[in-house]
Amino acid sequence: MPLRLVLISACLCLWAGLAHADGDAEAGAQVFKKCGACHTASEPVNRVGPSLMGVIGRPVATFAGYSYSGAMKDFGEGGKVWDEDLLAEYLLSPKAMVTGTKMSFPGLKKPQDIENVIAYLKTTATK
Repeated sequence: MPLRLVLISACLCLWAGLAHADGDAEAGAQVFKKCGACHTASEPVNRVGPSLMGVIGRPVATFAGYSYSGAMKDFGEGGKVWDEDLLAEYLLSPKAMVTGTKMSFPGLKKPQDIENVIAYLKTTATK
C-alpha cells in the first residue's frame, strides 16, 4: 500500500504542470459518460452520487439533499472547496484521496481525460 501512495504522489507531481492547462470541454463530455451512471452535471439532481453541476468552487460534501459518507464529510472539514487542483487529484484516485468514500469509481488514469472532464464541468456551472 505505501508503494501505491508513492506512485500516486509521483503521478500527481507530474500532473501539476498540466493542472492549469485548458482542457477540451467537448472531449470531457465524452469522458464524463463514465461518470454519468452515478452523476449528472447538467441538472441539480442527485443520483447514486451528488450532482456535479457547479462543483468547481463548491465546498466539499455540501450539495443539498445528498447523503455523503462520513469519510467525505470528514475530508471536507475545515472548509475544503472543489477547485481544479483538488478535483484533479481526486479524479485520479478517489479511494486513495478519501479513504472510506462511497464512490466506487477507480479514477481516471489519463491526465488529459482529467483535464478534459474539468473543462467540461466548468461549462456546466451555469446551466
